[in-house]
Amino acid sequence: MKLFCLFTLFFTLTLQAQFQINGIVKDSGNKPLPFATITTSENNNTITDVDGKFILSTNVKITSFTVSYIGFQTKVIPVQDNKKFYPVSLKQKTDDLKEVIVSNENPAFAIIRKVIANKSINNPQKKLNSFEYKTYNKLIVTANPDSINGRIDSSASYKDLKKNRINIDSSDYKFKEVISKQHLFQTEKISQYQFANKKLKETILGTKMAGFKQPVYEIIAFNLQSISIYDSKYELFETKYNNPVSDDALKDYNYKLLDTAAIKGRNTFMIYFKNKQKRKAAGLEGVLYIDQENFAIAKAVMRIKGVLDISGIHEFEYVPQEKIWFPSNTTFKIVKGKNDDDINILGGTIQFDGDSEDAFTTRKKSASDFTYVLSESNNSDIHYNTITPIKDPSYYIEIKDDASTKPEEFWNEYRKENLDLKSQRTYQLLDSISINKRIEKRLWLGRKIINGYIPIGPVDLDLKKVISYNNYEGFRLGLGGITNDRFSKRFRIEGYGAYGTKDGNFKYNLGSGILMDKNTNTWLNGSYTDDVREIASTVFAVDKRVFKIYDPRPINISTFYHYISWKTNLQTKIIPKTEAVFELARTYVEPKFDYLFNHNGQLYSHYVMTTAMASIVWAPFSNFMQTPTGRSETEKRFPRFTFQFTQSLPNVLDNDFSFAKIDFKTEYEKKYLDGQKTSLLFQGGYALGDVPITHLYNTMPNNLNKETVIQRITFSGRNSFETMYFNEFFSSEYLFFQIKHGFNRVKIFKKVRPSLVLVTRMAWGNMEKPEQHIGPAYKTLDKGFFESGLELNKIFKGFGLSGFYRYGPNQLPKIEDNIAVKISYVLDLGL
Repeated sequence: MKLFCLFTLFFTLTLQAQFQINGIVKDSGNKPLPFATITTSENNNTITDVDGKFILSTNVKITSFTVSYIGFQTKVIPVQDNKKFYPVSLKQKTDDLKEVIVSNENPAFAIIRKVIANKSINNPQKKLNSFEYKTYNKLIVTANPDSINGRIDSSASYKDLKKNRINIDSSDYKFKEVISKQHLFQTEKISQYQFANKKLKETILGTKMAGFKQPVYEIIAFNLQSISIYDSKYELFETKYNNPVSDDALKDYNYKLLDTAAIKGRNTFMIYFKNKQKRKAAGLEGVLYIDQENFAIAKAVMRIKGVLDISGIHEFEYVPQEKIWFPSNTTFKIVKGKNDDDINILGGTIQFDGDSEDAFTTRKKSASDFTYVLSESNNSDIHYNTITPIKDPSYYIEIKDDASTKPEEFWNEYRKENLDLKSQRTYQLLDSISINKRIEKRLWLGRKIINGYIPIGPVDLDLKKVISYNNYEGFRLGLGGITNDRFSKRFRIEGYGAYGTKDGNFKYNLGSGILMDKNTNTWLNGSYTDDVREIASTVFAVDKRVFKIYDPRPINISTFYHYISWKTNLQTKIIPKTEAVFELARTYVEPKFDYLFNHNGQLYSHYVMTTAMASIVWAPFSNFMQTPTGRSETEKRFPRFTFQFTQSLPNVLDNDFSFAKIDFKTEYEKKYLDGQKTSLLFQGGYALGDVPITHLYNTMPNNLNKETVIQRITFSGRNSFETMYFNEFFSSEYLFFQIKHGFNRVKIFKKVRPSLVLVTRMAWGNMEKPEQHIGPAYKTLDKGFFESGLELNKIFKGFGLSGFYRYGPNQLPKIEDNIAVKISYVLDLGL
């Protein structure tokens, strides 16, 4: 306790020694001046943001500061005792300076052209063969308590001159009380960055996260801003923008020479840039400090303003022996911008409340208006042109096994300054809250549930197996699960049992697996299954398990085949940026509909398939992380590619047919900061040899064979043709293309704000050897199939409505038969 009091006294004195003032700079017309220069006699410099606001912090008290802006008169502002906020008004110079024109060109453009031309000799990742350094990073979610109105509001109602009740609103008071003592969230990490052979890798040596014994790796790996300021695309909060110094930047940005400034003893130009597009969140704006001698970037301020106000600052140190500016510090900040919807970021760690829906009502500011995210990084122990090889360069991030157990001495070695009292309290209080409220256990439970499991002791019960419905089985009632780490970390048992109330048959599966290698998540598995499956359906073995509380599409399926299968497979991530499944299987197949397969004149009503299969998903643009619990994809980037090859094995375990199947798909997705999203899906398959219709392609139909549109209303699928009838088309080879664009939520009424999605789908296909398939009547996709429509999702409580129209060569004679109306359901778990 005495030691704690000594620390308290020490940090109190430290805080008192810190001197800070803030203010705003405007012109005589009361218009904010962005990126005005603030300087002191002690060479403590800063600039105003895009709103003209500034914060100036020094280790010693100052008596005055100077404000300058090109085209305006410089002003010296005296600092007064007990005054923290300084509004500054600058007068425009009488000669109304205009930008000097050199060779009929804006000087800012001439400077930027030289920056672009000299990138290869100024970019450390181009000029240096290799380098390495260590970084200390601290991220907090907090608020300035001085900005929050901390009074307790009360309202009273009276009856017969007697006070009946008092309603007290103390939320802001409580929030201010909390934020005065601690941050809302806090995490630290110490990393080693290594660059060689055009690869940059981060190895996390130490990590601490308030409230968690084992850090949440997804937050650690969150990419807030680009490391390099020279990349063609600059990334800010996982959104990419054309860099203001990219090769084609001049077509996207306007530039203006603001001023000159000295940084680290070298003269620089201050260049203001702004995206030419005026639409929301179209691009970046900010200031580049350009070295006047070598035209390298000596400092950069990057910012976007929209639903969130996001800024990233890059600072550099000049290295004379290498003649480059090398990164020294980065700062990242998020505050609330102008938005209508509640916004959750960092997994819900921080939430910004939406603005008032009534444009004529001024909404009272809530605590979330003052909440912000701040991340600061400081580099040290820098070495240039090193010869140490990078271990496992395919990983973007690697977390050491002992990273979360480092002693305090380790942290003090890398922190720029000791933790203040508020940060210390954050760890103590959040750790205590986490234990009392069992936050880690709840997070662990939430992850299980979102993947469709409920843990009960050593077993995770599978929610997908409890109940479902289709036209063949009726209600499918069952129970299934898989053992978890409490049972064993290296061995697992899984299985399920199910009963169909309509077909009256029992289905089951039993399997087990053994972990061969933790780092590559390599499992050797074996299983036995007796079940039914939809005919002609395409299943990629490497597809991630998607849990839906209710999967509506199978309701309408009536054509299944019964199969009994022995399988053994190897699941692994040993190949960089991939996940693969290699499988051997022997499967007995019996179609449960009127069908015979004609193979060389012999008719088969059931058959045996012995196959070898290789399935692999390749994400070349994604970033991957190696953690103490295995390898995972930290940043899902597109495009990504999935390949699957299946080959039958003649004369092996009574195999009846010789055939091969090649399946592939390519996915692309782009998310926009304003909530819009565009996604593309290209998929195809090719079957050659003797393949029964049960294992061909049906192109995901999802429309009922009913007479009227009303009778055909059902739930929509994810990537299915909503106007294509079940069993209408079959193919031995096909191509499928889908494009979706989702807009931000549209306000129809006060509480009705659906999200609008435009959808277009098309497919082409062909059936070889149609004479082999005896029984069902079907058409082929030689001329193509086309449909388009729109979805209105989340109209009420997750429910929505969609409509689609079928057109083109396979359009039906009756207009109403080409229309499909569907109900959608989107569940937002908020995790």
